[in-house]
Amino acid sequence: MSTPVYTPIPPPATPANAKAPESLTESQDAMYQEVYKHFSSPDYALPDLEDGKLTEEEKFWLSQECMLRYLRASKWHVDTAIKRVTETLKWRRDFGVYGDDLSAKHVEPEAVTGKEVMLGFDSEGRPGVYLLPSRQNTEESPRQVQFTVWMLEKAIDIMGPGVESLALLINFGDRGSKNPSMAQSRRVLNILQDHYPERLGRALIINVPFLVNAFLKLIMPFVDPITRMKIKFNPDVVKDGFFAADNVMESWGGTCNFQYEHEQYWPALVAMCAERKKANMERWRALGGTVGLKEWDYKQESESKTSVLDEQTLAAAPAETQTVEATAA
Repeated sequence: MSTPVYTPIPPPATPANAKAPESLTESQDAMYQEVYKHFSSPDYALPDLEDGKLTEEEKFWLSQECMLRYLRASKWHVDTAIKRVTETLKWRRDFGVYGDDLSAKHVEPEAVTGKEVMLGFDSEGRPGVYLLPSRQNTEESPRQVQFTVWMLEKAIDIMGPGVESLALLINFGDRGSKNPSMAQSRRVLNILQDHYPERLGRALIINVPFLVNAFLKLIMPFVDPITRMKIKFNPDVVKDGFFAADNVMESWGGTCNFQYEHEQYWPALVAMCAERKKANMERWRALGGTVGLKEWDYKQESESKTSVLDEQTLAAAPAETQTVEATAA
C-alpha cells in the first residue's frame, strides 16, 4: 500500500513550454479595450452604491483574463460583458467574498469531514476539487453555499500561469449521501454561472445511484449548454488522460492514498493558498497594481518565488488558520 497523504499536493511547476493566452483578433481587441476603458477610468465607481470606488482587491480581480472571460461568456457583446462584470463586482461585495463571511474560520465547520477537498492537478494543470456527498455533516444553510464559494476562491488562488479553470470530481459512492435540495442546487448553480464564467474546465462524476441520476436530470435543464459538454459520467480518469495516477485519489483509480485528517489538511490548505495569493498580489502591485494587468505576467513571476516554498509551507502549516489567511491581503 502506498504511503498515506494527509495534506494538499503542491501546485506543479510551470513547464518551460507553457503557452501564454492566445492573441486576440483585431475586433476582439477593440471590444476588450472598450471594457477595459470602462473599468479603468480614474472616475469609475460601481453604480448605485454609497462607496462605489474599487478597492485594491477588486482591481486585482479585474485582470485582463477576467474581462476576457466575461466577454467570451457574453459572446463578445461589450454592453452585456460590462453589465455582467458590474453585477459580479456588486455580488462579491454583498456575498462577503473579501470579508469575514468568507474567511477560513467562518466556513471551517463545513470542512471537518472532508466533504469538499482540493487535491492534485489534472493533465492541464487545473486544481482538482472533490465533492463527497456521503460526508455531509450540516443542514442546509447559507454557510454551506459560502463554503463552496470559499473552496472555489482557493482553487483560483493556486491556479498557475495560463490556468483559468478547475476540475470538479463528484463521487456519489458510499451510503448515506445527503444530496442538496433543488433550491440549494440552483442557488449554487446560479452563482457559478453568473459570477464564475468559464471557471469549470471539466466535471467528472462517478457512482451515480438511481435517485441521484433522476435528480441530475431535473437540474440539467438549468445548466448552460457549453457547461453540459464538460460533464463526463463514470470516466476512467487515469486511462482517459484526465489525471496522472499520482495526482488523483485511489477511489478514482489513482495511486494517491489520500486520507482526510482535518487537523493536518485544513491548516496546510489555508497556508498554501494564502502564500500563493500573497505572492500573486505582491507581484501585481510591483507591476503597477491596476485594472487590466495580465494574470499570465504576475503569476509567472510569483510562481518562481512560491514553488520552492510550497513544500515548506505544507510541512509547517500554522494551527491558527485565520491569521495565516489574513496575511494574503
